[in-house]
Order: sequence, then C-alpha cells, then structure tokens
Amino acid sequence: MPDLASPHKIIVTGATSIIGHFLLPRLVAAGYEVHAISRNGEKNATTTGKQLIWHESDISRPEQFPPIDARALIHLAPLWLLPPLLPVLALHQTKRMIGFGSTSVFSKVDSANAGERHLAGRLAEAEEAIGRLCDASETNWTVFRPTLVYDCARDKNITRIAGFIRRYDFFPLLGKATGLRQPVHADDLAEACLMALEQPATFNKAYNVSGGETLSYRQMVEKIFDSLGKPARFFTVPPWMFRSAINVMALVSDKQGTTLEMATRMNVDLCFNHTEATLDFGFSPRPFMPRWYDV
Repeated sequence: MPDLASPHKIIVTGATSIIGHFLLPRLVAAGYEVHAISRNGEKNATTTGKQLIWHESDISRPEQFPPIDARALIHLAPLWLLPPLLPVLALHQTKRMIGFGSTSVFSKVDSANAGERHLAGRLAEAEEAIGRLCDASETNWTVFRPTLVYDCARDKNITRIAGFIRRYDFFPLLGKATGLRQPVHADDLAEACLMALEQPATFNKAYNVSGGETLSYRQMVEKIFDSLGKPARFFTVPPWMFRSAINVMALVSDKQGTTLEMATRMNVDLCFNHTEATLDFGFSPRPFMPRWYDV
C-alpha cells in the first residue's frame, strides 16, 4: 500500500477536452501539481511549466493507467470510462473524484432515437456505479451534469452553428424554435471544479450545472449572428415539413449524425436549475456571450 497520496497532486483525465483547456491553467495557478492524461500524448500548448506533467495513456484500459499517487482526480472524459478506473485509483489512495456527465441523462431517456436512449442509459449506469464504488472505498465523489457546453472554438454545437452562418449567411429553423436553452461556458465549468474540489458540501452529490442565461433556441442563434457582425436571417421550416427538412438540418452538423430528434428539440425546453450548485459552492455562470477566437 503506498503512502497517503499527496494533496498537492491532481490527475486530470480527458485533459485535452474543451473544459481541460481552461482547467489545466487554473489548477496550475492554484498551486497544484497536475498530471494530465492524454491518449495520444497531446498537450495543451497554452499551459506550460514544471507543475504540469503529461502522461500518454488510454484510460479505456485501466491496467495501463499510470501509477500516480494523487489525492484527487478530475475526470473530463466520458463518464462511463470512470467506474473501471476507480479500483485502480483506490490502490493509490485517490480519495476525491469529480466527473462530468450530462443533462442528457434526463433529456434523452425517452428519445425516439435508440442511440440517444443508449447514451442516457450509459450515463445513468455510470453515475450509479460511481456512487457505489466510491462509497465502498470511502472516496468523496461529485458529478456535474452540464447543459449545452461551449467555448466558441472547439465545441460541437455553438461553433458549428457559427460555421454554418459564416458559410451561408442564414440559419434553418424548425418552426418557431421556441425551445429554451442555457448554454454554459467551459471556463465556468473549469472554475466549478476548483470551487467544489475542497468543499465538503459537494461530497457525494450530483449537480445540474447550466448557463447563466435562459433563452429560446432562436434567441440563442440570434446572439450568434450578432457576435459575427451579421444580421439574423432564418429559413423557417414548418413542422409538417420537418421530415423533409432533416437534409437541411444535417448541414448544421456537417452531415454527421444529425437526427430527427435533434431538429425537433429546437422547440423543446432543455432547462435545468443550478440553484443547488450555487448554494453549495457558489456556482455563478456567465450569461451567453459568444466570442470568437483562433485556437
């Protein structure tokens, strides 16, 4: 059994994710020795220094996980990859876990799309397994369930919409697109990790973490138009035409996995209250303010 793990060491899996881009420099600035795990040995070029150590490892193979005696782990990779790692981490006395799931665990559970239902099921099963395994090893865990995560550079939603607008100078909407959204910036989620890390009120709990502004899907896209300095122009498809409109909607995601449910959700509210997160650790996300930059 190794000595008690260092409280100054922290492991970050999924370190090259959009949240990781903001989290790594925050952890380094806070004085942690950060052990960043990347499957391909990639590094965050914006973060350098002796306090950041990169490890090349495929976390889907727990037996190959590097032996790091760190007190805490922040897991930014898919949540279902965390439970198999927990027995390995317990051997090294890692006693604090923060992981990221998604509000999709609720919003997609009854989807007509089998793939989306499967995703919701995997998230729910992962949350249950994390609670059970961490309780058995006396490890304090927290799971964050973000809403629509963006960073205006790497995300698959807001940035993709902006790319469509840049190319075509309009955006297709299904009906009135009145479904409510709460985009949450990746940097706010990175800050949430530090705020919750040593806060006992967050131990052994799951939190919905939404953005600081609630707006309709149409209003969200109007803000993206405005951020690009373009007038808002929409091509509105009436609901009775929505099946034929899927070919148009596919352009929004470069024809990669666009489904009927993705289009119809433009008129479905996807809102989640983050009051508990605010009360327990002071979570205070920014309003939706898309700002574009190169990476």
